[in-house]
Amino acid sequence: MTPAWMKKAQRLEQLPPYAFARLDELKANARAQGLDLIDLGMGNPGGPTPAPVVEAAQKALADPSQHGYPPFEGTASFRNAITAWYHRRYGVSLDPEGEALPLLGSKEGLTHLALAYLDPGDTVLVPTPSYPAHFRGPAIANAHIHPLMLTPENDWLIDISTIPEAVARQAKVLYFNYPNNPTGATAPRAFFEEIVAFAKHYEIMLVHDLCYAELAFDGYQPTSVLEIPGAKEFSVEFHTLSKTYNMAGWRVGFVVGNRHIIQGLRTLKTNLDYGIFSAIQTAAETALNLPDSYLEEVCDRYSTRRDYLIEGLAELGWEVPKTKATMYLWVPCPPDMTAADFALEVLQKTGVVFTPGSAFGEGGEGFVRVSLIAGEDRLNEALQRLKNAGVRYPSSVTV
Repeated sequence: MTPAWMKKAQRLEQLPPYAFARLDELKANARAQGLDLIDLGMGNPGGPTPAPVVEAAQKALADPSQHGYPPFEGTASFRNAITAWYHRRYGVSLDPEGEALPLLGSKEGLTHLALAYLDPGDTVLVPTPSYPAHFRGPAIANAHIHPLMLTPENDWLIDISTIPEAVARQAKVLYFNYPNNPTGATAPRAFFEEIVAFAKHYEIMLVHDLCYAELAFDGYQPTSVLEIPGAKEFSVEFHTLSKTYNMAGWRVGFVVGNRHIIQGLRTLKTNLDYGIFSAIQTAAETALNLPDSYLEEVCDRYSTRRDYLIEGLAELGWEVPKTKATMYLWVPCPPDMTAADFALEVLQKTGVVFTPGSAFGEGGEGFVRVSLIAGEDRLNEALQRLKNAGVRYPSSVTV
């Protein structure tokens, strides 16, 4: 029993359990019972990290000069690689001295940005459903979160017309993410122009999470918010190497954009960590300089899995939209079940793991997120298990 005097801070007490940690517990229990799990829950790529990246890391590990404390702002060569990559991909010019900062994955940067810029009671605009770091960071900062409900009727895009004038005038930060996790939604350039104009008018900091930009299909090219004229005056954009380059465990990402916003984040981080191991930064440079053919192979792999799974789910009654980006499908639950109940039932009956949409906020209720991280053989096995267990979407319901 924990002594009464060993009470956690209120900022922790107010946080509900982290859904993915709970999901890990359920998976561990299922495996302990001998269940062969097909994990389509986490966005944890199962393929190998590209060989040139691993080789660069191995070479750097053998170099004693790489084993000291890295610079707080990241190595100059990695920052140069980041800004060069942005210019190639988006035509956006960035100064590596102040407009790019390496991170221990985008999650820590998104969360720490909230601590750097939000005081207790500050208003922050956060879509729901949303990647948990977008609302948990502000919650840890004791900010007031005004949820922006995303709906299928609006293609899961933020509808700024629903934001009350008084809330817009109070808002300090707006988090958003397209291509979107968990819905797989994509946003046209006109949407970004509208968001930038809105933020400029109300003097709101824009925080855009662009971590799925390279996982785009069917000729779709995602937009960087920094492409929009004037956006860099009040915007930052986060990226991670976890998804595209199968480097989730390496914990490496970066933020780019407004130098003053980045400086505030850097100041906080200098008091919290020493940055990324230099050898990993060297390997990350290699990843950013891989030929376009690598990205094409990755996108082909995910789009093939997308098509295969959509076709298989259709045979079970689901009409799932064909997403143009990300590694996810956003699948409706049977209407008489909550997202958590449906995901748990599927896990117990079949050993197939889905993430309940409620893990991404109240706006995710009624859906589960299905990851495209497994190969076609395992996807086929998952579909067969669902069929054998009688898991299907009621034919009388329109999706």
